[in-house]
Amino acid sequence: MTSSDPASGSERVRRPRAPGERSRRKVLDVAARLASVEGLDGLSIGRLADAADMPKSSVYVLFGSKEELQLATVDAARTSFIAEVVQPALTLPPGRDRLNALCEGFLSYVQRRVFPGGCFFVAVSAELGGRDGRVRDRVADYQQQWRDLLRQTADEAHRQGELPAGTDPDQLAFELGAMLTGTNIIAVLHSDDTAIERAHRTIRERLGYTEPLSNI
Repeated sequence: MTSSDPASGSERVRRPRAPGERSRRKVLDVAARLASVEGLDGLSIGRLADAADMPKSSVYVLFGSKEELQLATVDAARTSFIAEVVQPALTLPPGRDRLNALCEGFLSYVQRRVFPGGCFFVAVSAELGGRDGRVRDRVADYQQQWRDLLRQTADEAHRQGELPAGTDPDQLAFELGAMLTGTNIIAVLHSDDTAIERAHRTIRERLGYTEPLSNI
């Protein structure tokens, strides 16, 4: 779920993005936003060309096929999710506070509508769940990485004695993941951000925080 840049400081050389890379980034930004509302099946070379205000031939050169466009869109959405949700939480030490930050980051990502359809992966998982193929497998793989991260972080908090007595970290991770997904659905489908506020409070209670909730 994380990535690193081997170059740093004076060793990092900033290079201007090639026109093709800028065009690809532009198309994928539009594609991920559209797919969160219309689904991955709604993406096509022609649809994206219109939405990105680019010639259809240029979009085709960038991706070559609808499946490659879909796969690239899933990858772009994952990059956004890591930047918005995962990386800020990983600045905290392993344990309960990091687990809480992952949950808060997810809820903020939904509330700010980084994608108009809420969490990209919740949206496309419902679309692809009963299918086979490369796109479904990639979405499933990325979803599993998120589940594994929640479970690993819950286990770290448990081993450090930071969770309420008797907590099963695997069960806790499952409950948190299910709550985040359900909150996303309610907030988006019903335009009800009070669900996000309730989720914040429930998660903190489940993690054993006793101080009042603030700055949420």
